[in-house]
Amino acid sequence: MFFIPFFVFIMIAVFSGGVIDGLDGLAGGVLAIIFASYAIIAFGQNQIDIAALCGVISGGILAFLWFNIPPARFYMGETGMMGLLVVLTVIAFLTDTVLLLPLIALPLAVSSASSLLQIVSYKYFGKRRIFKIAPLHHHFRAIGWSREKVVMRYWVVSIICALVGVTIALISK
Repeated sequence: MFFIPFFVFIMIAVFSGGVIDGLDGLAGGVLAIIFASYAIIAFGQNQIDIAALCGVISGGILAFLWFNIPPARFYMGETGMMGLLVVLTVIAFLTDTVLLLPLIALPLAVSSASSLLQIVSYKYFGKRRIFKIAPLHHHFRAIGWSREKVVMRYWVVSIICALVGVTIALISK
């Protein structure tokens, strides 16, 4: 009885991470890493079909990134993010790793949380801002980081979070 509301809540929470799309290559790199980690998790669980799907999605995103190096020639936008984040949510449920999803997809969660915190702070605490601009990756740009620095650091954090998440998922199997 509570599964459907729980699924909808997780779906909305993951979809709110779509705010990460905004710098050339940021969302694509982070999502390629997340889907690659889920390919490894699914393969470790002997769910070969899900592993293949995640591998194909990760490969497709890498092909997208090839043409998304600044200046971008193609844009993912909300349509691309919606499809990828919905599939990500479903895969997290199919691999029974919903509780690991915030760790594996930490950059998505942090970007979403930074926007939420900024809105709450501005509305309810005297129009104070926590960040210069939200989401967090735009804050880093506002304090002087280059686009490349922001994107590469998000990718590095994504790799570390994905490795920790995959390790926990495979050990707890």
